[in-house]
Amino acid sequence: MLDAYAEGTICKINCDAMKKDVVVLGLGNPLMSDEGVGCHIIEQFLAQSEKYPSVDFIDAGTSGIAILHYLANRRKAILVDCAYMGAKAGTIKRFTPDEVNSTKKLAHESLHQVDVLKIIDLAKQLNQCPQQLIIFGIEPESIKPESQLSKTVTAKIDYYIAAISKDLAL
Repeated sequence: MLDAYAEGTICKINCDAMKKDVVVLGLGNPLMSDEGVGCHIIEQFLAQSEKYPSVDFIDAGTSGIAILHYLANRRKAILVDCAYMGAKAGTIKRFTPDEVNSTKKLAHESLHQVDVLKIIDLAKQLNQCPQQLIIFGIEPESIKPESQLSKTVTAKIDYYIAAISKDLAL
């Protein structure tokens, strides 16, 4: 709840009322090449957000525990992040939280403050987890100090947008 001043009066604004039904969170560190793919994808969605009036697109970057607040009071959440899956670089896979194990392989290279799966578990414990939660993992080609994505991942951005968009239509 925020206090806002309007023409000399204080109005209460319910922040949850301003949240849209669906949220797409881009996760990662955009200063570490493909580790920031989630953030880059959010930039692309924001450029076409008028197509999705009931969706909030949030660059959650390395927000850590703040992800809990982004998930609260939503019907559906989609998380997009770089993920080591043992697949060919640039591969995108769709998961539910129950289908994923986290090994935090990027512990020293990622600025994620916490394990995303632990945040999801916490959201469940607090009854703030969306009814539907989807994770898109993208296999990195390069994780190194660089603000641009690898050529392999960059070439597939439109493909990633199309894959994620299918879940926005449901």
